Amino acid sequence: MKIVDRIALILVIIGALNWGSIGLFRFDCVAAIFGGQLAVWSRIIYTLVGIAGLWCITLLFREDDVE
Repeated sequence: MKIVDRIALILVIIGALNWGSIGLFRFDCVAAIFGGQLAVWSRIIYTLVGIAGLWCITLLFREDDVE
């Protein structure tokens, strides 16, 4: 697995955990850490997680490489 794939999966997992905390506890971890939902750093993190999610869609359609 390429390093970009691993980074994308890590970001998607972070996003999933954040959405889980929002759903269960109404607590946005990213906003709490980076200064609110409209803060520049929060928006950058949200954007990176979104791009990572789109990248991970490509994992569904790749052929398995035999190592």
